[in-house]
Amino acid sequence: MASSNRPLLIPSPKTPSSIDFTSIPTLAELMKSGSHGGGRGGGGMTAPSVSGMDSNNHPVDGSVHTESTARSSSRRSAGTYQSRGSAAHSSVRDVNFGDLGSRIQRHESRRAPEFEGYGTSQKEIDDDNARWIYINDPVKTNQKYEFTGNSIRTSKYTFISFIPRNLFEQFHRIAYIYFLVIAILNQLPQLAVFGRGASILPLAIVLFVSAIKDAYEDLRRHRGDRIENNRLGLVLVNGKFQEKKWKYIQVGEIMKVPSNQSLPCDIVLLSTSDPTGVAYVQTINLDGESNLKTRYAKQETLMKNPEKENISGIIKCEKPNRNIYGFQANMEIDGKKMSLGPSNIILRGCELKNTEWAIGVAVYAGQETKAMLNSSGAPSKRSRLETQMNREIILLSLFLVALCTVVSALFGVWLVNHKDELNDLPYYRKEDYSEPREVESYNYYGVGLEIFFTFLMAVIVFQIMIPISLYISMELVRVGQAYFMVGDGQMYDEASHARFQCRALNINEDLGQIKYVFSDKTGTLTENKMEFDCASIYGVDYSTGTSRKLSDQASYSVRVDDQIFRPKMKVKVDTELEVLAKGRTGTNEGEHIHNFFLALAACNTIVPIVTDTDDPTVKLIDYQGESPDEQALVYSAAAYGFMLIQRTSGHIVIDVQGEKQRFDVLGLHEFDSDRKRMSVILGFPDKTVKVFVKGADTAMFGIINSLNPDVITATKAHLHKYSSIGLRTLVIGMRELNGSEFEQWQSSYEAASTALMGRAAKLRHVASNIEKNIQILGASGIEDKLQEGVPEAIESLRVAGIKVWVLTGDKQETAISIGYSSKLLTNEMKQIVINGSSKDMCRRRLQEALTMSRNRKAMSGGAPNNDETSGDDPSLLALIIDGTSLVYILDSELEEELFLLACECAVVLCCRVAPLQKAGVVSLIKNRTDDMTLAIGDGANDVSMIQVADVGVGISGQEGRQAVMASDFAVGQFRFLVPLLLVHGHWNYQRMGNMILYNFYRNAVWVLLLFWYTLYTAYSLTTAVTEWSSMLYSVIYTSIPTIVVGILDKDLSRRTLLSYPQLYGAGQREECYNSKLFWVTMADTVWQSAVVFFIPLAAYWKTTVDGSALGDLWTLAAVVMVNLHLAMDVIRWNWIMHTAIWGSIVATFICVIAIDAVPILPGYWAVFHAMGNSAFWLCMIGVPMVGMIPRFVVKYVSQYYCPSDIQIAREAEKYNEEGSWIREGSVVEMSWISSPPPAR
Repeated sequence: MASSNRPLLIPSPKTPSSIDFTSIPTLAELMKSGSHGGGRGGGGMTAPSVSGMDSNNHPVDGSVHTESTARSSSRRSAGTYQSRGSAAHSSVRDVNFGDLGSRIQRHESRRAPEFEGYGTSQKEIDDDNARWIYINDPVKTNQKYEFTGNSIRTSKYTFISFIPRNLFEQFHRIAYIYFLVIAILNQLPQLAVFGRGASILPLAIVLFVSAIKDAYEDLRRHRGDRIENNRLGLVLVNGKFQEKKWKYIQVGEIMKVPSNQSLPCDIVLLSTSDPTGVAYVQTINLDGESNLKTRYAKQETLMKNPEKENISGIIKCEKPNRNIYGFQANMEIDGKKMSLGPSNIILRGCELKNTEWAIGVAVYAGQETKAMLNSSGAPSKRSRLETQMNREIILLSLFLVALCTVVSALFGVWLVNHKDELNDLPYYRKEDYSEPREVESYNYYGVGLEIFFTFLMAVIVFQIMIPISLYISMELVRVGQAYFMVGDGQMYDEASHARFQCRALNINEDLGQIKYVFSDKTGTLTENKMEFDCASIYGVDYSTGTSRKLSDQASYSVRVDDQIFRPKMKVKVDTELEVLAKGRTGTNEGEHIHNFFLALAACNTIVPIVTDTDDPTVKLIDYQGESPDEQALVYSAAAYGFMLIQRTSGHIVIDVQGEKQRFDVLGLHEFDSDRKRMSVILGFPDKTVKVFVKGADTAMFGIINSLNPDVITATKAHLHKYSSIGLRTLVIGMRELNGSEFEQWQSSYEAASTALMGRAAKLRHVASNIEKNIQILGASGIEDKLQEGVPEAIESLRVAGIKVWVLTGDKQETAISIGYSSKLLTNEMKQIVINGSSKDMCRRRLQEALTMSRNRKAMSGGAPNNDETSGDDPSLLALIIDGTSLVYILDSELEEELFLLACECAVVLCCRVAPLQKAGVVSLIKNRTDDMTLAIGDGANDVSMIQVADVGVGISGQEGRQAVMASDFAVGQFRFLVPLLLVHGHWNYQRMGNMILYNFYRNAVWVLLLFWYTLYTAYSLTTAVTEWSSMLYSVIYTSIPTIVVGILDKDLSRRTLLSYPQLYGAGQREECYNSKLFWVTMADTVWQSAVVFFIPLAAYWKTTVDGSALGDLWTLAAVVMVNLHLAMDVIRWNWIMHTAIWGSIVATFICVIAIDAVPILPGYWAVFHAMGNSAFWLCMIGVPMVGMIPRFVVKYVSQYYCPSDIQIAREAEKYNEEGSWIREGSVVEMSWISSPPPAR
């Protein structure tokens, strides 16, 4: 092989914070067979980010890694290698390894399904779709295309744009446009009913309050932007790194990032403090993951020092896009062209860790960085109640039109009947006689136009039939509800210190109407904290022996220079296996055990980080990795005496039963979704080279040789056993490589990794060629324990009438086992399993399942197959379907059959499903029913279904915060779903439903009061009520009590709601808000408005009291009536509610008195004259009493003769507080949860 002019014998670096061991011979130093005169430098390829693999062989972060790597950590003179491939070949074959004795070569094609289209090197970058960046020359870079600066802006408004843009956004609500039109009409002289200022004030107040809220939120964004943009970074200026504000950094500039600092923009790495070019970064600010990832600089730029030599070159990269896991570019430096991938770029927001410094060139800045392009929030959703409310608003609008039509039509009749008397009638005169000497004529437009103008004037007078204050009230109530949900201590996770988060304020009430819950398994139902449970090694099952926790004894440790190093986490070990692992005697069994645990310790991307303890002589090794599965395997290997203690990009050091051994990492093929396995090529101290492979059983048994069929059969049986008890499984194998095989792999790998087109596919092909004819070593079983309270939570949801579906990527056996342990499945349930390998097979099995379901339903007497009971009903069905079947079913005519079958089942469990399939299953229910859906998950693969569902809940788990960032609500544990839905969801729905109906009622009472008065004033639309009282009625007189009650009232206690989950069915049946309640409320409104109007009218009939005094009486009587109406519905009184309700009545009296005390306003001193009459006070007492009679009678009859579940439970609470009724174990009969909701 050709020699290189690159410098040789650079010492292999050590991972920061790793242990400083005495010198260990390298593979090249152990090669005693001679060497060539020239050495080959490290292949000029970069290494990818460290990535992990879970036990079910899914990318943990779903990243798109296709960048190949070949990193020389220690370039040495060439050595020779004596082939041990075949006993028949005794001749010594010289194979030039160059520096490969300590080179790490990484193959990555790890890609999430949703980003398949973003793979790097799939095609050459088109010049029209590329950006050209001249390294260290920002002027030339921005000469042709002026790229965006590095200043970021997350705020919505500027000082100039705030008013027009905020008004534009607010007027997206049709009701606001309606009130604006009304206010404009009132400005016309022909239509003026109220004062011009008073007509605009209600809308102005609502717009002003919303604008203040929006301005405050945006001001906080502006402050954050200012702090971020004014941070300082080191930028190369005139050959020196100088501080520069982030907002002034330009694309093309070279910058230096110190350790523990965040990246100001997206940079391509040029060099790092590590001689091999590795940099460790934390992406918690980008995707929420706290584990370290690795990025690499190219070999060609690694040794360049920007402060000592001029660096120039060109980077041709793709245009800015949102794909944070992909990057496609080519770089040309010193006439050499090389490809760049995701492992060569560090994104804005990442933080440099365990690396002293990193130098790179800015390629994306400011708003064009991937972090900013992905900074969109959760999707906007509207609540079910608000959607239904629009229906009632349309009905009220029609009612308003009807009232206006009646008034205008009657006015037209009146005009015709009195056409000869119009000059001097008291309510309508053509001529003005206020000045006897100058009689002026009013404008009279004829009967037709007068009727039209009267119609428009009636719309203005009756405008509050559409309650403008309802929108602002709903926002305030939701904020108050969110405050109490966030502060709920029973939804606080002490383990992760995670509080409940309310990320979407507009769908709080939807939490009380959920019918379907779609849940991920790993990290949602389970802890996602993996623990090595058992192993099958070369056909021997080590899961049946006795085990102990390492906490019972001293854990495995290593002593180095008077310091003790031990793993940070203690795990369970099998005593028999522990003895065999320590007592290796050269037997076949001992050899297999040795290789098995060596594979666990070496075949991974774990980085050991040393941390301090209270004892200065004791250090802990924390294994950092992206996959909890890999961490569990490495910790278990350490517990059995194979402790990984050091990793660099070129070698690893493993303490094997007290003997430190160094293994050169010659190549590393990362896990990808196509191969579903990973492999590492190690150079051993005895000059042998072996490849270790681990992966899914479906991917591994196809590459394992069949020399030991008994071992393979036994291993498969053990895998089935492990899966059946809910363990996550991996298969491990190895193969020894001879010289020719290694040389062929090396040349193929270098050719594939330097390809500019189709690199990912070529690298996968190289990996597949080396991963064959593997000798099986065994299999591992990892336990992912259920989270605390999951079985009880699922049982509570089931009793509440909520169907729980589990959508997981795990194997079917594992998912079924978790289903049983979580009480999702029961032994009494009949399981329907659909595993179809073709569309016809899926169709046949669906039809068979539907036929069987209908037969069982007929045999059971037609009882609904729902889950209102505990799941022990033998007629209940459970559907289990895999992802392969869903490929043929979703988006085809079979969807309808799957939907019909799923509706007959109490439980649906989907296995081996992809993220988009999860979203498809949610859409299956959402698009075909009116039932509310909720999706809950913790990982990036759950984002799709979280966004598709009506309500999305994220869990702050081990897989990052992607799910939380895309969710509407966030919790720390699955069990918190129970108080969130059954308690807060129920309260929120009940409060909001009552509040909407009350707002319709109180506004309709006022409108009908004005309507009755119009009938007695020749339909002239004059009002006895002052314009200020009309305006303040919805803003001050009656608005505050409904907001307070909407936030604080509780129809039932938390204890009752949790004890009787059936009570949740009230929301599913829409008991608090439906068409029937709306019409009953409107009927009650007509009666109460008539009482408020006619009783005072009758009391003052044929008296000398003026219209203003009567108007004040009507105002006060109406306010007292509607507040007492609200008080009748309050369940749990407190001093705040007393203050709000009775205080509003007092405030109304004060405001009416104050208005009548102003001499320039109409009705001066009128209320004082009215109060001096006993009839005034008799009316104030009699009106509410008479008005409330029908409501009181209806409430009594309905609650006494046909009480609802809520009313029964409320009575139970009442007697329980008196200590006489409910006893432990007593039963309260509830309605069937499956009762259909009222017709819409």
